[in-house]
Amino acid sequence: MLRTIRDYLRLLLFFVGVLAGIQLPGFVDQYGKSLQAHLSEIQTQLAGFQRDADRFFGGDLDKLIAHYVTNKDPVFTSGGDKLNAMVERRSELQQALADFRESLYSPYLQLAFAPQADIRREVWDNYSHNILLKGDAIAIGLLSGLLLAASAELLLSLCWLALRALFRRRPSAA
Repeated sequence: MLRTIRDYLRLLLFFVGVLAGIQLPGFVDQYGKSLQAHLSEIQTQLAGFQRDADRFFGGDLDKLIAHYVTNKDPVFTSGGDKLNAMVERRSELQQALADFRESLYSPYLQLAFAPQADIRREVWDNYSHNILLKGDAIAIGLLSGLLLAASAELLLSLCWLALRALFRRRPSAA
């Protein structure tokens, strides 16, 4: 009976691991789409400024920003600071998207080690759980299920061995 319960618990852990692991590619997919959407939005916002830079500064957005910042009017100076922040954000998002698309594994590495924190938080807050029946989702799900079940089995085996060693009767010295 105890062995049957243990087998069912192992199966349950495997299943939970599979379900959790199969969510990862969906989350990564939503993160990538959100990254692209934020980049498109910032490019749309900068389009009017780029037209002004094309018209008055030979297309150099940095010269337009410098013109705004060096103006004595505090409204223009503040606008220049905001424009500069938008240009920096665009550059940041372009690099993040390029890194995201670099290889098959780069989206996972980016999310683990160098995500755009605000975008990751936004995706996490609005994440809709789904099951993608794609090869990578199934592989990650099976791998995470196996790792979770094996880790739990190893932990229980170590605890069992420790308990046996602790309660093992020692022969009395005569």
